[in-house]
Amino acid sequence: MAWNEPGGNNGKDPWGGGGGNRNNDGPPDLDELFRKVQQKLGGLFGGSPSTGTGKFPWMLVIVVAVLIYAGLGIYQVNANEQAVVLRLGKYHSTESAGLHWNPPLIDSVTKVNMTEVRTERTTGQMLTEDANIVEVVLTVQWQVSDAESFVLRVREPVKSLQEATDSALRHVVGSLTLNGVISQNRTQVSTDTQQRLQEYLDLYQTGIRIDVVNLTDAKAPREVQDAFDDVTKAREDEVRLQNEAQAYANQVIPVARGQAQRIIEEAEGYKARVVESARGEAVRFEKLLSEYERAPEVTRERLYLDAVQDVMSNTSKVMVDVEGGNNMMYLPLDKLTQESTSQAVQRKDTSPIVIEEVYQRIVERLRQDAASSRRSQTVR
Repeated sequence: MAWNEPGGNNGKDPWGGGGGNRNNDGPPDLDELFRKVQQKLGGLFGGSPSTGTGKFPWMLVIVVAVLIYAGLGIYQVNANEQAVVLRLGKYHSTESAGLHWNPPLIDSVTKVNMTEVRTERTTGQMLTEDANIVEVVLTVQWQVSDAESFVLRVREPVKSLQEATDSALRHVVGSLTLNGVISQNRTQVSTDTQQRLQEYLDLYQTGIRIDVVNLTDAKAPREVQDAFDDVTKAREDEVRLQNEAQAYANQVIPVARGQAQRIIEEAEGYKARVVESARGEAVRFEKLLSEYERAPEVTRERLYLDAVQDVMSNTSKVMVDVEGGNNMMYLPLDKLTQESTSQAVQRKDTSPIVIEEVYQRIVERLRQDAASSRRSQTVR
């Protein structure tokens, strides 16, 4: 018969127990083991150890609830974050990276990413200093610098950033001309807007730091875009013509300066020559004066001859008085010089050659006249 049937196996189970009584030869019954543990726990929490009833179920629930409550208070802050802790709605502390615990329902924890670079974009039509309208597109890159201020000081810090950006941009654009905003002062618009925007955010205590402000686009409204393109083209032509004029000036001015310097140097040379010549004449006059004082008659005669020689050397006609005769010879040196010069030009001779030829012809003519005069005197 089976061990669990009445009378089977002498009323013993395979574990060595029989009927409802057990001995120490086999493992204990699981129900009995659980009942003993329950009784002991009940005694610890004020229940009846014999019955296992009383406060035990409630205390177990409380223990489990406490464990769950403690587990819910554990949180982790990453390396790029900071956690702002509020205790009963009041600022308590700012936690850095690591594992932390705060009592739930008492403390409120808000995590803030401190390294994330966020971007805001502003677009709108604005009035410039010269009463023109310009369409501007601006992007702002920012980070959180103070977690406490970012969470607690301003209700909506991102919205405050947008409104402050719009205000700062309009102030900067309103102080510049349309051409300055679009082309000439784009960098200045970004720099001034970033500086003014940071001042606004620091004044509001938003805990935001501005990294970069970029003027993405700036153009005239669509209604006047064609006219503005014409103005822009005219300005470009103006700049091109100015550059061409500057290039021409750079080419002409050095040449003019070189010519001026050459004239100045020539004048300096002429000045030096005239001064030295005057000094030489003065020295010659002093020496001549000393000679005149020694021999006045001889010096006077010599000066007369020199003066007559200078005067006669500048004329083209020569009068020759033949010794012993009454007739005077006339030599047309200008005709002879002109004739010899024309012949020399045909032969492509140089000036010294022409002078030498004229000289030889004059000498030859004088010799002939002198010979004829001697013959006539001999005949007489």
